[in-house]
Amino acid sequence: MAALSAGASDMSSWLLLGLPGAMYAGGMGEIWIAVGLAIGAYLNWQFLAARLRTYTAIANDSITLPDFLENRFRDKSKMLRIISALLILVFFAFYTSSGLVGGALLFEASFGMTYTQALWIGAAVIISYTFLGGFLAVSWTDFFQGILMFLALIILPIVAISNLGGWSETVNAVGAIDPAYLDAFRGATVIGVVSLLAWGLGYFGQPHIVTRFMAVKSVKEIPKARAVGMTWMVLALFGAIFTGFAGIAFFSAGGPGGEPLANGAHETVFIMFTQVLFNPWVAGFLLAAILSAIMSTIDSQLLVSSSALAEDVYKGFIRKDASETELVWVGRIGVVLIALIAIWLAYNPESSVLDLVGYAWAGFGAAFGPVLILALFWKRMTRNGALAGMLVGGITVILWAELDTWFGLSAEQYPILGLYEIIPGFILGWLAIWLVSILGQEPAKEIQEEFERAKSEVV
Repeated sequence: MAALSAGASDMSSWLLLGLPGAMYAGGMGEIWIAVGLAIGAYLNWQFLAARLRTYTAIANDSITLPDFLENRFRDKSKMLRIISALLILVFFAFYTSSGLVGGALLFEASFGMTYTQALWIGAAVIISYTFLGGFLAVSWTDFFQGILMFLALIILPIVAISNLGGWSETVNAVGAIDPAYLDAFRGATVIGVVSLLAWGLGYFGQPHIVTRFMAVKSVKEIPKARAVGMTWMVLALFGAIFTGFAGIAFFSAGGPGGEPLANGAHETVFIMFTQVLFNPWVAGFLLAAILSAIMSTIDSQLLVSSSALAEDVYKGFIRKDASETELVWVGRIGVVLIALIAIWLAYNPESSVLDLVGYAWAGFGAAFGPVLILALFWKRMTRNGALAGMLVGGITVILWAELDTWFGLSAEQYPILGLYEIIPGFILGWLAIWLVSILGQEPAKEIQEEFERAKSEVV
């Protein structure tokens, strides 16, 4: 359950809309995102999961990422908790908006609504559903939604490729449209390929994914969970890739779909397939898989955000003796507030699911990835080092993404600026942690002893 919940929380609408859309628009040159993600997810399960599960139990039974960082470094100032909670709230607003854009695209294409109507109706469905459940409810629903997503991504490309006459015919049809679609290095640059592969770095800092590692029943379950999770993920990624690839041949001037998808509509390729290939009853289930992907991620994100607001900000600073009922209502109010900000961010009909996910993914990966890795593997790391790493990583992502808008610097002038913002953010965050930790005093003896205890228990 933890494995499929982590996978479903991770693979939002971008898996059924963004990735097939990127494949439809760019061909095999877009597979590097999937390669990077698969490698990153495996390394995350392999190296972080067991150590995080063990260490969070030893560090005062921490249940959230800010909770763990505060307990790990004995931070009585609560600065680690508040900075990490604020970063979570900022970047999850963008991440949640990507899911709302996906929901709007789904309702707009399926029911002929305007984008604005579709956005509000989709948001109402998703928010009301999240409003009612806690962590266990979210985990169980993610489990079933993960199964539905998996089945949809296996069934649809098989039917689409069969409809085109088989794999060889599909490849020939795509090659006839443009041979460049078959080339994984089509127009590729070193910076471009490295940027796509770097999506894998983001896994180490995603709060809604790493909380699933904390919740695994025991460390002994992790190898089994890793096998389940990685099998699900790799097959789902293949399904998304083949959906977009088959779409190139299907929705072309001479293809069964009649004509190419309109400009800007490439992220609807999965939706269009359901409408032309399947009986409406089957199409309904396949479209529900998109809603499952959106809901399974948004509920996890809103749950982490509301926890950050209720536990880390409200209880941590405003009312230390707040009751459980009070915290539940603060969390629910937080869900609504964050959702409203996400709706505002998603209001532009030109919004891209993949672009919004990419920005939030980079923010979390750079702000929390180096901090979490070094907190689990480096005894000499200090509280000030963790603070510096979070701030430098998160701020670097924000500045790098806005270099053109704010400073007039573009990738055309300086190609290095075309790097995905997670790379400079991750590197500079890592360096900030190391430098500040080395220059500061060693951690207290009790912190180092706790580190050694966690390390020996994993071994």
